[in-house]
Amino acid sequence: MKLIAKILPLVVAVLLAIPAQAERIKDMASVQGVRSNQLIGYGLVVGLDGSGDQTTQTPFTVQSIVSMLGQLGVNLPAGTSLQLKNVAAVTVTATLPPFAKPGQTIDITVSSIGNAKSLRGGTLMMTPLKGADGQVYGMGQGNLMVGGAGASAGGGSAQVNQLSVGRIPDGATVERAVEMPLGQGDYITLELKDSDYTTASRVVASINRSFGEGTANAENGRVIKVLAPRNINQRVSFLAHMENLTVTPGESLAKVIMNARTGSIVMNKSVTVDTCAVAHGSLTVTIASEPKVSQPAPLSKGETVVAQQSRIDLKAEKGGLVMLPGSASLNDVVKALNAVGATPQDLLTILQAMKVAGALHAELEVI
Repeated sequence: MKLIAKILPLVVAVLLAIPAQAERIKDMASVQGVRSNQLIGYGLVVGLDGSGDQTTQTPFTVQSIVSMLGQLGVNLPAGTSLQLKNVAAVTVTATLPPFAKPGQTIDITVSSIGNAKSLRGGTLMMTPLKGADGQVYGMGQGNLMVGGAGASAGGGSAQVNQLSVGRIPDGATVERAVEMPLGQGDYITLELKDSDYTTASRVVASINRSFGEGTANAENGRVIKVLAPRNINQRVSFLAHMENLTVTPGESLAKVIMNARTGSIVMNKSVTVDTCAVAHGSLTVTIASEPKVSQPAPLSKGETVVAQQSRIDLKAEKGGLVMLPGSASLNDVVKALNAVGATPQDLLTILQAMKVAGALHAELEVI
């Protein structure tokens, strides 16, 4: 903890010494309507080496096998009991990129939904991939690539990474395209990834300098209307030029991100503090249990009894009052918090108290 307290201010000082870098518009904004779409499907993975679903506990796997065989012209006698170990029921997910056309291939992820031990070495059967509207936009099939490995013997087992999830590069073929017009009429709409009036104003100014005054107009801190050529070839060239323009974004909102489960705290360089006093102390509770043997008196015909005797110790450390000076840089904020000598878990409470007291100028977000 002491080593981290010494190194962290140095790292922060180096980061603060780096000036704000100009970013391309393509990294800060997207064209309205140009987006990816999520696809999902239900399928079967076959060819597993005895590591598939236990069909007695996953009846939907047997139902899927019977349905698939029926579609292939194989009709099983009524009441047939299937005991399969090389088949697993899976969900198949994929992302359909913008402007994808029928015949193109996309990657898919295959995840077990039953109790299969491993999908390693399996083959995904032909699986329709549907969008949110229920339409089929792709077909997936192929041999899985599973990055994990595992082995078991004699009641012991070892495993590296996940064995119940695999990927198939170019495992799905696009069957239906999603129309994505590049704007309507004379305008296209840019949407900033982070709403900020300063950044929106600078983007508008950069576009107008390159293409002429009045080309771009900001509707609010996120949406920007841009006048673009109607001809599709000229519009694509216009977008190619525009998205490579560089803009220095505005200062980000002061924010402190706290993870209450792990005790992690991350803050950006816009965080500042006012002068305040912090008293920090901790209470340690130690509970120890020791066996105590009780012997019976001679000739009493009693029995030796072993009982557990507990000892509870309470230790309260003194919490000194530490003065935190007002600071306008993240480096000084980190130094001030380290001076308190609190653990990350304690800092969660201290930062919340400083926010309530008005000494911490930042938005607190707990994840």
